[in-house]
This record gives sequence, C-alpha cells and structure tokens, in this order.
Amino acid sequence: MGFKKTSELIAISFGVNQLAPNAFIQEEIALQLDVLNNEVAVVLAIDIDLTPPDALAGIDTNVAGSMSSTSLTGTGALSQSNTMAAAREDIRAGGFVDGGVGFSRKADSTYTGDLDYLGIIATNNFFVQLGSQQNVNPKGLTGRVWFYRAKADSSTYAALVQSEVLSA
Repeated sequence: MGFKKTSELIAISFGVNQLAPNAFIQEEIALQLDVLNNEVAVVLAIDIDLTPPDALAGIDTNVAGSMSSTSLTGTGALSQSNTMAAAREDIRAGGFVDGGVGFSRKADSTYTGDLDYLGIIATNNFFVQLGSQQNVNPKGLTGRVWFYRAKADSSTYAALVQSEVLSA
C-alpha cells in the first residue's frame, strides 16, 4: 500500500453517554486530517469500556458499543467492514429471581499478532456508537484510539476513500 508515516503516535480519548435509558446514540469525532494532501489515520489500537448493564431480577439486559469509520444506524459488529472495534456486556437473568449472570464480549483491544495496523481511516472523522436494552439507568462508553498520520499516494487515497464511503 502506498502511504508514508508523517507523525508519531497519537492517542485520542472519547466518551459518549445516553440521554435516556436504552436510547441509541452516536458521536462523530473529528480527526482534523489534511484531506487536500491525502492524509489518512493508520489505526494501531482501540480500547472501549462500557458502563455495566443493570442487574435486574428476571430481565436480560445489555450494553453494546462500537467504533467505526462511517456513520451507523445502530451499534456496529465486526462483520461490518467499517466497524473497527466492538464491545458488548450482557446480564442474562431471564427466569432467575436474582440479578442473573454477567457476560462480556470484546474485540476492541490491540491485536497481539504481527499486524502492521488495525485499519485506515481515510475520511476526516470516525464515529462512536452506544446502545442498550432493558436497562433502568442511562449507560456510557469511554475509549481511546491510537494511530499515526500518514500521507497516501493519490491512487491509494482514492481507493481508501471510495471503499470507506461505498461500504457505509
């Protein structure tokens, strides 16, 4: 791929909170990339932390969050090409008289293999999504993304932008 690193490691922290219980919310985070000079963000690692779901007797609850390179209408899944990280916390209490059993699923931390990077953001922003079900209290998501800036050659930049926009 034709791009050259132009910065050192950058970390951006983010957070989003529901205004009401179980409401979907999405926030756009600006990267301030120089799109006129084909600048991209090469993502190295992502971490997402979720507020735990409410433990309610007899009720299944969950909280889910994601980070994507394009806007989504719900929380993203790794099966979607523009979703870069996803996390989910569940409490299964259906049929129980107590608060149930908690489960966590995360695919949001640094891959430990020999990948050069997790993904490339070619447009000027990324998006963070948060949703939940059956909770009494509003939930939140915090996170951090580590990346460096790079300048792509014209054909690589065009292909990255087209791929990102068309797969939205």
